[in-house]
Amino acid sequence: MKILQKMFRLPPFPRGFHLIEDIVEREFLRLNEVRTGTVHLFLRHTSASLALGENADPSVRVDLENYFTDIADGKPYYTHTLEGSDDMPAHIKSMMIGVSLTLPVTDGRLALGIWQGVYLCEHRNHAGGREIVMTITGI
Repeated sequence: MKILQKMFRLPPFPRGFHLIEDIVEREFLRLNEVRTGTVHLFLRHTSASLALGENADPSVRVDLENYFTDIADGKPYYTHTLEGSDDMPAHIKSMMIGVSLTLPVTDGRLALGIWQGVYLCEHRNHAGGREIVMTITGI
């Protein structure tokens, strides 16, 4: 059993849902010595999240942004506003969606479904780059 770990940084993304599986796969292949196992991704932030979603039709990502904006943004009862009006909604969205993913590895590759993509869900209007800890476990 091997356990490998690395941290990598994503470039800044605008608010929205962004496909990042090409970046994740590139970082995975740089480190990978595992043929069968799992990859765990952990986002080290409280105002963004990671998710699996549709990778073909960009309108899915627009609809997701609209949905989460509708349910979390602009609430008059927020008291955590020191860092801007988008900060508390970003924390809520991050907690709802989550900050980690576990993906299977088959034949040395990420075993995503044909229509699945890894999303960085950026919930802030003007965020910086985001850090991900990648842990690979397997044989």
